[in-house]
Formats: sequence, structure tokens, C-alpha cells
Amino acid sequence: MPEILDMIVNIDQFLGAWVEQYGAWIYLVLFLIIFGETGLVVLPFLPGDSLLFIAGAFGATGMLDPVLLGLLLFIAAVLGNTVNYSIGRYIGPKVFSRDYRFLDRKALIKTHLFYEKHGGKTIVLSRFL
Repeated sequence: MPEILDMIVNIDQFLGAWVEQYGAWIYLVLFLIIFGETGLVVLPFLPGDSLLFIAGAFGATGMLDPVLLGLLLFIAAVLGNTVNYSIGRYIGPKVFSRDYRFLDRKALIKTHLFYEKHGGKTIVLSRFL
């Protein structure tokens, strides 16, 4: 576990070594990290935001193709958001129909009412935070 934490904290050093070691496979790794962070509810700890800056820096130096990188990571983020939305759409109604001990029902109802009132603008603005 300490190795994974070290990798997440020092992603800039690891990414350079990965680019040299894995070559074109790094695009798949970056795609999967961004997709996992945005699309799978259980992986929000992945270093997506900082990884984007670092990958962009590697694109600027020529170690990665910036056009291909931008296109792939854009697709990964959009697909990830779509998968996350689909999971929520499927599971969401079930959460309201049953009692789960790990969910605070009052907070869930309060959040639902908030999004009924301010949902659209909240979701759009949250993408930029």
C-alpha cells in the first residue's frame, strides 16, 4: 500500500518513467485512470486532475503527442461521466425505496430537494470547480 500512495503523491516522477518504459501503452493507462476517476464511483482517489497537468507538460515536451493525448483524455472523461450517470440512474431510485444503514435518509432527501431546486446550474458549475 505505501508504494501506491507514493505513486499517487509523486505521479510526475512515475509518469516520466512510465512513458520511457511503456511507450504507447501509456495512453491506455492514462485513459483508464481518467475514465476510472470520472466513471467509477469507488475510484475518486485517483490523481486525475494533477495527472492532466503533468500529462500536458509531457505533451508540451514532445514525450507524448498532445493532440492524441487531449482527444483520448477528453473521450475518457466523457465516457466516464456517462457511465457514472448511468450507474446513478440505475441505482438512484433503489436507494430511495429501501433503508440502508450506511446512508443517512434525511441527508439524502435534503440533497434530493436541493437538486430539484438548483440541480442544473449546480451540476454545470461543479464541473469547473
